Amino acid sequence: MNGDLITGILQRALEAGQSIEIEGLGVFQRASSGYTFSPESAAHVFVAYAVEDLASARRLCGALRAQGYAPWIDKEKLLAGQNWPRAIERAIEVSDAFVACFSPRSTGKRGQFQSELRYALECARRRPLEQEFLIPVRLEECAVPRHVSDQTQYVDLFPDWDKGIRRLARAIRKAARRRPLMELA
Repeated sequence: MNGDLITGILQRALEAGQSIEIEGLGVFQRASSGYTFSPESAAHVFVAYAVEDLASARRLCGALRAQGYAPWIDKEKLLAGQNWPRAIERAIEVSDAFVACFSPRSTGKRGQFQSELRYALECARRRPLEQEFLIPVRLEECAVPRHVSDQTQYVDLFPDWDKGIRRLARAIRKAARRRPLMELA
């Protein structure tokens, strides 16, 4: 598709009264004097987990939504037919924070969780040194890999879930220094 075709489709949708959401950026809407754009204001949080911890990851996403954040979890955000490896990389790149959920199941397992964690570490290296990005959380008692725990403080979500969520929310708030829109391109 060329740019003119896409522009035409978007313009027709807006003229028909539809709003257009661009995930991670905001929403375009028709207004009496043309069009308005409402930028996304919630901090974007990528939540990485082992599939065996899906129930805990979903609980965490609910808690983050209640705190006013926009969590990204593959089971809710990936669309049918979407190139999921690229979609996951893009979601990590544009996130304000990457929350890695550690458990006895995730730490020793090969697979997607480890891949996402490695990519997040690469993304963190491209950010300013003072900017937090990777926020490890322990869902339960387990060892956090030394490569992570030697450089980054983790948050325990046990034995007091609510206290852990408050600590996590503070860390995300600090990490959520929004990047300019041009950097997202």
